[in-house]
Amino acid sequence: MSAITETETSAAGRLDKLGVIVAAIALVGLFLQPFALSRANRIVSAEGVMLWAAMPLAQAIALVAFLMAVIAVILLKTPVNLRLSAAIAAIAVLALMVGRAGYYLMPDDNPYARVSPGGGFWIMLFAFSIAMADAIVRKQLSPLARIIFLLAAIAAIGVLLWSGAWNELSIIKEYENRADAFWREGRIHVALAFGSLAAATVVGIPVGILCFRTPPVRASILNALNVLQTIPSIALFGLLIAPLAWIGRTVPGAAEIGIAGIGFAPAIVALFAYSLLPVVSNTVAGLDSVPRDARDAARGMGMTGPQLLFQIELPLAFPVILTGIRIVLVQNIGLAVIAGLIGGGGFGTFVFQGIGQTATDLVLLGALPVVGMAFAAAIILDALVEISQKKKVRRP
Repeated sequence: MSAITETETSAAGRLDKLGVIVAAIALVGLFLQPFALSRANRIVSAEGVMLWAAMPLAQAIALVAFLMAVIAVILLKTPVNLRLSAAIAAIAVLALMVGRAGYYLMPDDNPYARVSPGGGFWIMLFAFSIAMADAIVRKQLSPLARIIFLLAAIAAIGVLLWSGAWNELSIIKEYENRADAFWREGRIHVALAFGSLAAATVVGIPVGILCFRTPPVRASILNALNVLQTIPSIALFGLLIAPLAWIGRTVPGAAEIGIAGIGFAPAIVALFAYSLLPVVSNTVAGLDSVPRDARDAARGMGMTGPQLLFQIELPLAFPVILTGIRIVLVQNIGLAVIAGLIGGGGFGTFVFQGIGQTATDLVLLGALPVVGMAFAAAIILDALVEISQKKKVRRP
Protein backbone atom coordinates (compact mmCIF):
# COMPACT_ATOMS: atom_id res chain seq x y z
CA MET A 1 0.00 0.00 0.00
CA SER A 2 2.82 2.38 0.84
CA ALA A 3 4.58 1.56 -2.43
CA ILE A 4 1.41 2.36 -4.40
CA THR A 5 1.03 5.68 -2.59
CA GLU A 6 4.66 6.59 -3.28
CA THR A 7 4.23 5.71 -6.96
CA GLU A 8 1.11 7.88 -7.22
CA THR A 9 2.89 10.77 -5.48
CA SER A 10 5.87 10.40 -7.79
CA ALA A 11 3.63 10.38 -10.87
CA ALA A 12 1.74 13.46 -9.65
CA GLY A 13 5.03 15.19 -9.00
CA ARG A 14 5.98 14.85 -12.65
CA LEU A 15 2.85 16.70 -13.79
CA ASP A 16 2.73 20.47 -14.30
CA LYS A 17 -0.24 21.97 -12.42
CA LEU A 18 -1.22 24.45 -15.11
CA GLY A 19 -0.30 21.89 -17.75
CA VAL A 20 -2.98 19.50 -16.42
CA ILE A 21 -5.66 22.17 -16.96
CA VAL A 22 -4.33 23.19 -20.38
CA ALA A 23 -4.06 19.55 -21.50
CA ALA A 24 -7.63 18.85 -20.39
CA ILE A 25 -8.92 21.86 -22.34
CA ALA A 26 -6.93 20.86 -25.43
CA LEU A 27 -8.22 17.26 -25.28
CA VAL A 28 -11.81 18.53 -25.13
CA GLY A 29 -11.19 20.58 -28.26
CA LEU A 30 -9.42 17.73 -30.02
CA PHE A 31 -11.89 14.89 -29.41
CA LEU A 32 -15.22 16.38 -28.29
CA GLN A 33 -15.70 19.47 -30.45
CA PRO A 34 -15.88 19.91 -34.26
CA PHE A 35 -12.69 21.15 -35.87
CA ALA A 36 -14.58 22.95 -38.65
CA LEU A 37 -18.11 24.12 -39.47
CA SER A 38 -19.65 23.67 -42.91
CA ARG A 39 -22.61 25.73 -44.19
CA ALA A 40 -24.53 25.65 -47.46
CA ASN A 41 -24.45 29.48 -47.31
CA ARG A 42 -23.32 32.18 -44.90
CA ILE A 43 -26.45 32.39 -42.73
CA VAL A 44 -27.85 28.85 -42.44
CA SER A 45 -27.11 26.59 -39.49
CA ALA A 46 -23.67 25.00 -39.55
CA GLU A 47 -22.83 21.33 -39.56
CA GLY A 48 -19.92 20.39 -37.31
CA VAL A 49 -17.08 18.39 -38.83
CA MET A 50 -14.70 16.53 -36.52
CA LEU A 51 -10.98 16.79 -37.15
CA TRP A 52 -10.62 13.31 -38.70
CA ALA A 53 -13.35 14.16 -41.25
CA ALA A 54 -12.16 17.68 -42.01
CA MET A 55 -9.12 16.61 -44.06
CA PRO A 56 -7.59 13.52 -45.66
CA LEU A 57 -7.27 10.69 -43.14
CA ALA A 58 -3.47 10.47 -43.27
CA GLN A 59 -3.17 14.20 -42.52
CA ALA A 60 -5.72 13.91 -39.72
CA ILE A 61 -3.81 11.04 -38.09
CA ALA A 62 -0.54 12.98 -38.35
CA LEU A 63 -2.17 16.08 -36.85
CA VAL A 64 -3.71 14.15 -33.94
CA ALA A 65 -0.36 12.46 -33.22
CA PHE A 66 1.44 15.79 -33.29
CA LEU A 67 -1.10 17.48 -31.01
CA MET A 68 -0.98 14.59 -28.55
CA ALA A 69 2.81 14.95 -28.40
CA VAL A 70 2.47 18.67 -27.70
CA ILE A 71 -0.14 17.98 -25.01
CA ALA A 72 2.28 15.53 -23.37
CA VAL A 73 5.02 18.18 -23.34
CA ILE A 74 2.65 20.66 -21.70
CA LEU A 75 1.24 18.11 -19.25
CA LEU A 76 4.63 17.08 -17.86
CA LYS A 77 7.24 19.23 -16.10
CA THR A 78 9.40 19.88 -19.14
CA PRO A 79 12.01 22.61 -19.82
CA VAL A 80 10.45 26.00 -20.43
CA ASN A 81 12.09 26.40 -23.86
CA LEU A 82 10.60 23.09 -24.97
CA ARG A 83 7.16 24.10 -23.67
CA LEU A 84 7.33 27.42 -25.49
CA SER A 85 8.50 25.84 -28.74
CA ALA A 86 5.82 23.14 -28.56
CA ALA A 87 3.02 25.66 -27.91
CA ILE A 88 4.13 27.92 -30.76
CA ALA A 89 4.42 24.94 -33.11
CA ALA A 90 0.94 23.73 -32.14
CA ILE A 91 -0.60 27.16 -32.80
CA ALA A 92 1.15 27.41 -36.18
CA VAL A 93 0.14 23.89 -37.26
CA LEU A 94 -3.46 24.43 -36.15
CA ALA A 95 -3.64 27.66 -38.17
CA LEU A 96 -2.30 25.93 -41.28
CA MET A 97 -4.49 22.83 -40.95
CA VAL A 98 -7.75 24.69 -40.40
CA GLY A 99 -7.01 26.44 -43.69
CA ARG A 100 -6.38 23.01 -45.21
CA ALA A 101 -9.78 21.90 -43.90
CA GLY A 102 -11.34 24.85 -45.73
CA TYR A 103 -9.90 23.68 -49.05
CA TYR A 104 -10.93 20.07 -48.37
CA LEU A 105 -14.52 20.77 -47.28
CA MET A 106 -15.38 23.53 -49.77
CA PRO A 107 -17.64 22.03 -52.47
CA ASP A 108 -16.82 22.80 -56.10
CA ASP A 109 -20.47 23.12 -57.18
CA ASN A 110 -21.62 25.63 -54.53
CA PRO A 111 -19.91 29.07 -54.55
CA TYR A 112 -22.15 30.18 -51.69
CA ALA A 113 -20.95 27.49 -49.29
CA ARG A 114 -18.94 28.53 -46.26
CA VAL A 115 -16.36 26.73 -44.10
CA SER A 116 -15.38 28.17 -40.72
CA PRO A 117 -13.10 27.12 -37.85
CA GLY A 118 -15.12 25.11 -35.37
CA GLY A 119 -15.25 25.06 -31.61
CA GLY A 120 -12.48 22.48 -31.42
CA PHE A 121 -10.07 24.77 -33.26
CA TRP A 122 -10.85 27.75 -31.03
CA ILE A 123 -10.64 25.69 -27.82
CA MET A 124 -7.27 24.21 -28.79
CA LEU A 125 -6.00 27.63 -29.90
CA PHE A 126 -7.04 29.02 -26.51
CA ALA A 127 -5.35 26.17 -24.63
CA PHE A 128 -2.06 26.39 -26.50
CA SER A 129 -2.09 30.20 -26.23
CA ILE A 130 -2.33 29.84 -22.44
CA ALA A 131 0.60 27.42 -22.53
CA MET A 132 2.61 29.85 -24.66
CA ALA A 133 1.82 32.81 -22.39
CA ASP A 134 2.75 30.75 -19.32
CA ALA A 135 6.08 29.77 -20.87
CA ILE A 136 6.83 33.40 -21.75
CA VAL A 137 6.14 34.42 -18.15
CA ARG A 138 8.39 31.63 -16.84
CA LYS A 139 11.20 32.75 -19.13
CA GLN A 140 10.93 36.26 -17.63
CA LEU A 141 11.55 37.95 -20.94
CA SER A 142 12.73 41.53 -20.89
CA PRO A 143 10.28 44.24 -22.02
CA LEU A 144 12.11 44.64 -25.33
CA ALA A 145 12.07 40.87 -25.91
CA ARG A 146 8.30 40.78 -25.32
CA ILE A 147 7.76 43.54 -27.86
CA ILE A 148 9.97 41.71 -30.37
CA PHE A 149 7.98 38.52 -29.71
CA LEU A 150 4.75 40.45 -30.38
CA LEU A 151 6.12 41.86 -33.65
CA ALA A 152 7.18 38.36 -34.71
CA ALA A 153 3.65 37.07 -33.98
CA ILE A 154 2.10 39.90 -36.02
CA ALA A 155 4.50 39.15 -38.88
CA ALA A 156 3.59 35.43 -38.74
CA ILE A 157 -0.13 36.24 -38.93
CA GLY A 158 0.56 38.55 -41.86
CA VAL A 159 2.48 35.83 -43.69
CA LEU A 160 -0.34 33.34 -43.02
CA LEU A 161 -2.96 35.66 -44.51
CA TRP A 162 -0.73 36.73 -47.42
CA SER A 163 0.05 33.12 -48.32
CA GLY A 164 -3.59 32.36 -49.08
CA ALA A 165 -3.70 29.45 -46.62
CA TRP A 166 -7.03 30.74 -45.25
CA ASN A 167 -8.57 31.83 -48.55
CA GLU A 168 -11.31 29.17 -48.42
CA LEU A 169 -12.41 30.10 -44.91
CA SER A 170 -15.55 32.13 -44.49
CA ILE A 171 -13.95 34.96 -42.52
CA ILE A 172 -11.59 35.71 -45.44
CA LYS A 173 -14.50 35.66 -47.87
CA GLU A 174 -16.32 38.15 -45.63
CA TYR A 175 -13.19 40.32 -45.66
CA GLU A 176 -12.87 40.12 -49.46
CA ASN A 177 -16.46 41.33 -49.82
CA ARG A 178 -15.80 44.26 -47.47
CA ALA A 179 -12.09 45.04 -47.81
CA ASP A 180 -12.53 48.79 -48.33
CA ALA A 181 -15.06 49.07 -45.52
CA PHE A 182 -12.83 46.98 -43.22
CA TRP A 183 -9.90 49.38 -43.46
CA ARG A 184 -12.16 52.44 -43.27
CA GLU A 185 -13.83 51.16 -40.11
CA GLY A 186 -10.44 50.15 -38.77
CA ARG A 187 -9.20 53.74 -39.09
CA ILE A 188 -12.33 54.99 -37.34
CA HIS A 189 -11.86 52.44 -34.54
CA VAL A 190 -8.27 53.57 -34.00
CA ALA A 191 -9.37 57.21 -34.05
CA LEU A 192 -12.05 56.52 -31.43
CA ALA A 193 -9.73 54.62 -29.09
CA PHE A 194 -6.64 56.80 -29.40
CA GLY A 195 -8.51 60.09 -29.84
CA SER A 196 -10.47 59.61 -26.63
CA LEU A 197 -7.27 58.52 -24.86
CA ALA A 198 -5.40 61.63 -26.02
CA ALA A 199 -8.22 63.92 -24.90
CA ALA A 200 -8.49 62.15 -21.53
CA THR A 201 -4.74 62.41 -21.01
CA VAL A 202 -4.67 66.13 -21.84
CA VAL A 203 -7.58 66.83 -19.49
CA GLY A 204 -7.10 64.10 -16.87
CA ILE A 205 -3.48 64.71 -15.88
CA PRO A 206 -4.04 68.42 -15.00
CA VAL A 207 -7.22 67.46 -13.16
CA GLY A 208 -5.26 64.79 -11.27
CA ILE A 209 -2.62 67.37 -10.35
CA LEU A 210 -5.41 69.68 -9.13
CA CYS A 211 -6.87 66.87 -7.00
CA PHE A 212 -3.46 66.15 -5.52
CA ARG A 213 -2.70 69.79 -4.77
CA THR A 214 -6.19 70.58 -3.42
CA PRO A 215 -7.40 67.77 -1.13
CA PRO A 216 -10.82 69.38 -0.47
CA VAL A 217 -11.83 69.00 -4.15
CA ARG A 218 -10.26 65.54 -4.59
CA ALA A 219 -13.18 63.59 -3.12
CA SER A 220 -15.77 65.59 -5.09
CA ILE A 221 -14.06 65.10 -8.45
CA LEU A 222 -13.21 61.43 -7.94
CA ASN A 223 -16.72 60.65 -6.66
CA ALA A 224 -18.27 62.37 -9.68
CA LEU A 225 -16.03 60.40 -12.04
CA ASN A 226 -16.87 57.20 -10.18
CA VAL A 227 -20.57 57.84 -10.72
CA LEU A 228 -19.92 58.50 -14.42
CA GLN A 229 -17.97 55.25 -14.67
CA THR A 230 -20.92 53.24 -13.32
CA ILE A 231 -23.28 54.30 -16.13
CA PRO A 232 -23.58 51.42 -18.65
CA SER A 233 -21.89 52.24 -21.95
CA ILE A 234 -25.00 51.84 -24.09
CA ALA A 235 -26.97 54.05 -21.70
CA LEU A 236 -24.29 56.75 -21.82
CA PHE A 237 -24.27 56.68 -25.62
CA GLY A 238 -28.03 57.11 -25.51
CA LEU A 239 -27.91 59.96 -23.00
CA LEU A 240 -25.55 61.89 -25.26
CA ILE A 241 -27.79 61.71 -28.32
CA ALA A 242 -30.21 64.48 -27.30
CA PRO A 243 -27.70 67.17 -26.14
CA LEU A 244 -25.35 66.59 -29.09
CA ALA A 245 -28.27 66.66 -31.52
CA TRP A 246 -29.33 70.01 -30.02
CA ILE A 247 -25.78 71.38 -30.34
CA GLY A 248 -25.61 70.20 -33.94
CA ARG A 249 -28.88 71.98 -34.78
CA THR A 250 -28.35 75.25 -32.90
CA VAL A 251 -24.62 75.99 -32.77
CA PRO A 252 -23.33 77.46 -36.04
CA GLY A 253 -20.75 75.22 -37.68
CA ALA A 254 -21.26 72.32 -35.26
CA ALA A 255 -23.01 70.11 -37.78
CA GLU A 256 -20.33 70.82 -40.38
CA ILE A 257 -17.60 69.40 -38.14
CA GLY A 258 -19.61 66.24 -37.42
CA ILE A 259 -21.39 67.01 -34.14
CA ALA A 260 -24.76 65.25 -34.22
CA GLY A 261 -27.01 63.04 -32.12
CA ILE A 262 -25.58 59.86 -33.57
CA GLY A 263 -22.28 59.02 -35.19
CA PHE A 264 -18.67 59.69 -34.28
CA ALA A 265 -19.27 62.62 -31.88
CA PRO A 266 -21.31 60.89 -29.13
CA ALA A 267 -19.06 57.85 -29.38
CA ILE A 268 -15.83 59.74 -28.75
CA VAL A 269 -17.43 61.90 -26.03
CA ALA A 270 -18.62 58.79 -24.19
CA LEU A 271 -15.21 57.11 -24.50
CA PHE A 272 -13.56 60.30 -23.24
CA ALA A 273 -15.89 60.32 -20.22
CA TYR A 274 -15.05 56.70 -19.40
CA SER A 275 -11.34 57.45 -19.74
CA LEU A 276 -11.16 60.23 -17.19
CA LEU A 277 -11.38 58.22 -13.97
CA PRO A 278 -8.36 55.91 -14.60
CA VAL A 279 -6.19 58.82 -15.76
CA VAL A 280 -7.16 61.15 -12.92
CA SER A 281 -6.98 58.52 -10.16
CA ASN A 282 -3.64 57.14 -11.37
CA THR A 283 -2.21 60.65 -11.60
CA VAL A 284 -3.23 61.26 -7.99
CA ALA A 285 -1.87 57.87 -6.91
CA GLY A 286 1.39 58.47 -8.77
CA LEU A 287 1.94 61.85 -7.17
CA ASP A 288 1.06 60.40 -3.76
CA SER A 289 3.77 57.78 -4.26
CA VAL A 290 6.56 60.33 -4.70
CA PRO A 291 8.83 60.07 -1.64
CA ARG A 292 8.61 63.00 0.76
CA ASP A 293 12.42 63.09 0.92
CA ALA A 294 12.60 63.78 -2.82
CA ARG A 295 10.30 66.77 -2.43
CA ASP A 296 12.19 68.08 0.56
CA ALA A 297 15.51 67.75 -1.26
CA ALA A 298 14.14 69.57 -4.29
CA ARG A 299 12.81 72.43 -2.17
CA GLY A 300 16.14 72.57 -0.34
CA MET A 301 17.83 73.07 -3.71
CA GLY A 302 15.60 76.09 -4.31
CA MET A 303 13.26 74.58 -6.89
CA THR A 304 10.06 76.47 -7.60
CA GLY A 305 6.65 74.79 -7.60
CA PRO A 306 6.57 74.24 -11.40
CA GLN A 307 10.16 72.95 -11.37
CA LEU A 308 9.32 70.54 -8.57
CA LEU A 309 6.28 69.31 -10.49
CA PHE A 310 7.90 68.83 -13.91
CA GLN A 311 11.40 67.77 -12.87
CA ILE A 312 10.70 65.62 -9.81
CA GLU A 313 7.06 64.71 -9.18
CA LEU A 314 5.77 63.91 -12.66
CA PRO A 315 8.86 61.89 -13.72
CA LEU A 316 8.65 59.81 -10.52
CA ALA A 317 4.87 59.41 -10.89
CA PHE A 318 5.11 58.54 -14.60
CA PRO A 319 5.01 54.70 -14.24
CA VAL A 320 1.74 54.88 -12.30
CA ILE A 321 0.27 57.42 -14.73
CA LEU A 322 1.31 55.22 -17.65
CA THR A 323 -0.47 52.28 -15.99
CA GLY A 324 -3.67 54.36 -16.02
CA ILE A 325 -3.14 55.18 -19.69
CA ARG A 326 -2.69 51.46 -20.40
CA ILE A 327 -5.99 50.69 -18.65
CA VAL A 328 -7.75 53.39 -20.68
CA LEU A 329 -6.39 52.28 -24.05
CA VAL A 330 -7.28 48.60 -23.60
CA GLN A 331 -10.70 49.59 -22.23
CA ASN A 332 -11.43 51.99 -25.08
CA ILE A 333 -10.39 49.55 -27.80
CA GLY A 334 -13.11 47.23 -26.49
CA LEU A 335 -15.73 49.89 -25.73
CA ALA A 336 -15.37 51.42 -29.19
CA VAL A 337 -17.21 48.37 -30.52
CA ILE A 338 -20.41 49.77 -28.98
CA ALA A 339 -20.06 52.83 -31.25
CA GLY A 340 -21.32 50.66 -34.10
CA LEU A 341 -24.78 50.73 -32.49
CA ILE A 342 -25.14 54.49 -32.92
CA GLY A 343 -23.49 54.87 -36.32
CA GLY A 344 -20.13 55.83 -34.85
CA GLY A 345 -18.25 53.36 -37.04
CA GLY A 346 -15.39 51.14 -36.06
CA PHE A 347 -15.17 47.36 -36.06
CA GLY A 348 -18.40 47.23 -34.07
CA THR A 349 -20.18 47.92 -37.36
CA PHE A 350 -19.33 44.39 -38.53
CA VAL A 351 -20.13 42.88 -35.14
CA PHE A 352 -23.67 44.24 -35.07
CA GLN A 353 -24.25 43.63 -38.78
CA GLY A 354 -23.22 40.02 -38.23
CA ILE A 355 -25.52 39.67 -35.22
CA GLY A 356 -28.40 41.10 -37.23
CA GLN A 357 -27.73 38.75 -40.15
CA THR A 358 -26.86 35.74 -37.93
CA ALA A 359 -23.55 35.65 -39.82
CA THR A 360 -21.00 34.41 -37.29
CA ASP A 361 -17.98 35.04 -39.50
CA LEU A 362 -18.99 38.66 -40.02
CA VAL A 363 -19.07 39.01 -36.22
CA LEU A 364 -15.57 37.50 -36.08
CA LEU A 365 -14.37 39.89 -38.79
CA GLY A 366 -15.13 42.72 -36.40
CA ALA A 367 -14.26 41.03 -33.12
CA LEU A 368 -10.89 39.42 -33.89
CA PRO A 369 -9.10 42.68 -34.85
CA VAL A 370 -10.40 44.27 -31.64
CA VAL A 371 -9.04 41.39 -29.56
CA GLY A 372 -5.71 41.58 -31.38
CA MET A 373 -5.44 45.35 -30.92
CA ALA A 374 -6.24 45.07 -27.21
CA PHE A 375 -3.64 42.33 -26.65
CA ALA A 376 -0.99 44.25 -28.59
CA ALA A 377 -1.72 47.48 -26.71
CA ALA A 378 -1.56 45.67 -23.36
CA ILE A 379 1.77 43.99 -24.16
CA ILE A 380 3.41 47.17 -25.47
CA LEU A 381 2.23 49.39 -22.63
CA ASP A 382 3.05 46.78 -19.98
CA ALA A 383 6.58 46.72 -21.39
CA LEU A 384 6.77 50.52 -21.33
CA VAL A 385 5.52 50.60 -17.72
CA GLU A 386 8.23 48.11 -16.72
CA ILE A 387 10.91 50.11 -18.54
CA SER A 388 9.78 53.34 -16.86
CA GLN A 389 9.82 51.64 -13.44
CA LYS A 390 13.40 50.49 -13.97
CA LYS A 391 14.43 54.00 -14.98
CA LYS A 392 12.70 55.33 -11.86
CA VAL A 393 14.69 52.92 -9.68
CA ARG A 394 17.98 53.97 -11.32
CA ARG A 395 17.16 57.68 -10.98
CA PRO A 396 19.59 59.23 -8.49
